[in-house]
Amino acid sequence: MLPFLGIALVLALDHSSGNPDVTFEPALTAGPALAAVVTSRTWYPLAVGAVTVGAAFGLAAYDDTLGESVHSASVFAIVLITVIGATSVLLRNRQQKALADARLVSEVAQRVLLRSIPARIGPVRTAVHYAAAAAHARIGGDLYEVVQTRYGVRAVIGDVRGKGLGAVETAAAVLGAFREAAHQEPQLDRVAGWLADSLHRALHENDHEGTEEEFVTLALVSVRPDRVAEIVNCGHPSPLLLRGGRPVQALDPAWPVPPLGVLEPDEVAPPVLELPLQDGDRMLLFTDGVIEARDRWGGFYPLAERLPDCATSDDPAQLLDRLHQDVRRHVGRQLGDDAAMLLLQYAPLLPRPAGEAADCPAGLGPPPSVPFRNGDGRFGFIGHPRRSPIGRPH
Repeated sequence: MLPFLGIALVLALDHSSGNPDVTFEPALTAGPALAAVVTSRTWYPLAVGAVTVGAAFGLAAYDDTLGESVHSASVFAIVLITVIGATSVLLRNRQQKALADARLVSEVAQRVLLRSIPARIGPVRTAVHYAAAAAHARIGGDLYEVVQTRYGVRAVIGDVRGKGLGAVETAAAVLGAFREAAHQEPQLDRVAGWLADSLHRALHENDHEGTEEEFVTLALVSVRPDRVAEIVNCGHPSPLLLRGGRPVQALDPAWPVPPLGVLEPDEVAPPVLELPLQDGDRMLLFTDGVIEARDRWGGFYPLAERLPDCATSDDPAQLLDRLHQDVRRHVGRQLGDDAAMLLLQYAPLLPRPAGEAADCPAGLGPPPSVPFRNGDGRFGFIGHPRRSPIGRPH
């Protein structure tokens, strides 16, 4: 209704002026101009333009200006703005469709490259928060993954130097290698060597600009079944440990190791930091886009200082949401770099006592089995007995 309100306002002003030598007819061009702004339908500016032309002739007859040049100029301007408005709506619709298609492709690529992480993987509660630097992008140069393996829960977070398509290609190569190496290599430092070898091949296969200068910083974490966490760091910001009410602890490596891509693959031998875990321990893995976020005065975001204030919730997802909002308040605008945060909280499930009967609603079958560790270190299951094909438990 806004264009018609504008036309009505012009007619009211002309009527209330009381001066026969003054006409407000040129102001009627606001009608089709407003129509092009408030709609996504191409026909709407044309319809408003037709109504406006009729109003212009009526106003010219009322002011007795039909034979004057101001009337002819006003009608010509109304027609011209109507055509321009309809064309702009058509072009805007095409651009919005192209942007929607690009976002759809980005979402599909994100699901393939950066898969969603469940809220719990084995004894670990997980949460991830990722914000790409590009305004309309969903993926960038940061990477993360958490997988359940026979060696425990393993996680990786990394940052590819640079942005754009080349960084996405490199991140895809590293993630693909991790998803394979995490299941095959029993030693975490060997996983880093596997990733270095895959990265070396990927950088020599890709032909995008700046390949010879690319490298990847990453941190690997493995939560073993014996309540011990292993951390391997290759030039990445050290993960932070939250344990009870204690101060935040940086899990620094024994000695610094450069990012992957700097050394030859056979020279990559990072130290493995072992950390005995306690129930409720939380490890925050992040990329430098978080700690290098600057405020208007150039001050970096003090993550270690602000983390305890944001860690008031036991829910990992809520903790990361609060932390991201705190970073945004510190910066005061959109982040200038990709920023990823991955939270791992050690919260093993308690096994159900063997003699305790679980509630089982009628028709839903026996309760699911629950994994537990025997005294001799072997795994077993508590729950309904595994049945043979003929129905007898064995």
